[in-house]
Amino acid sequence: MTDSLIDEAVRLLRAGGVIALPTETVYGLAADASNDDAVRRIYAIKGRPADHPLIVHLPSREALARYVGAPSPWLAPLVARFWPGPLTVVVRKSSAVSDLVTGGQDTVALRLVDHPVTSAILARFGRAIAAPSANRFGRVSPTTAQHVRDDLGSDVDLVVDGGPARIGIESTIVDLTGDVPAILRAGVITATALRATLGIEVVTRTGGTVRAPGMLAAHYAPKATLVLVSEAERVAEVQRRTDRGERAILFEMPSGAADTARELYFRLRALDDAGYDTIVASLPPDSEEHAAVRDRLTRATTHFPI
Repeated sequence: MTDSLIDEAVRLLRAGGVIALPTETVYGLAADASNDDAVRRIYAIKGRPADHPLIVHLPSREALARYVGAPSPWLAPLVARFWPGPLTVVVRKSSAVSDLVTGGQDTVALRLVDHPVTSAILARFGRAIAAPSANRFGRVSPTTAQHVRDDLGSDVDLVVDGGPARIGIESTIVDLTGDVPAILRAGVITATALRATLGIEVVTRTGGTVRAPGMLAAHYAPKATLVLVSEAERVAEVQRRTDRGERAILFEMPSGAADTARELYFRLRALDDAGYDTIVASLPPDSEEHAAVRDRLTRATTHFPI
């Protein structure tokens, strides 16, 4: 990436622009977190409800103190172990964080990304950005720059191409504001890894107040209807739907949890692009390493014949 492109990205952020940036997880739709007008553009471009909070991406670990309103004994060890990386922490917010970014809540979701391109842009920008995934609200997240262009077109001021996302699925989100740490969204950093770092039990929480992205029951959905069935029923389900005139196809995932996560959104988008009406899939094994993919597939469909 050239210095001129970094300069252009920073110029646009400082001018209140909205740009798409690569991260190790998925591409993000970024604006200056301190500029309410720019943040409003994020909500408008995505079609995102105003009470659905955004993740604030920091320029450095040192910037963390500016955004945290109340201390947590678990924050420092998690930041030391997992930042930069695919872990988002939810903490009590400071007065420096706009209520618009947090959906009016007293908590804020914070992350430090692990991608050389966006890290360079943030270091030069010197301030935090608000950056949800760079797609229309509720749809499949983008893992390439072309996905962003296909979804958002000219609505964004710049799409920075940093290559395919190497993880391919959103960050783990852990809430540090309760009596015990609680995972709000599964990701590649597991409860076991968090427990090993903190030395205490970590719970998983579903439902309740939407303190972070990805907590809605319906999310991450392709344009095609995604149907979940048991492994044994997949072929028969495709045939049943084909017989009644649907363009149906099996959703094949690679072996291995990391490959499955990296390829999930890319393959769903490819099937959408091919014009299928129905995608028939089964959930991967019910194990901790597959928890994030199981979560995304479950939220992407309202069909539960299993």
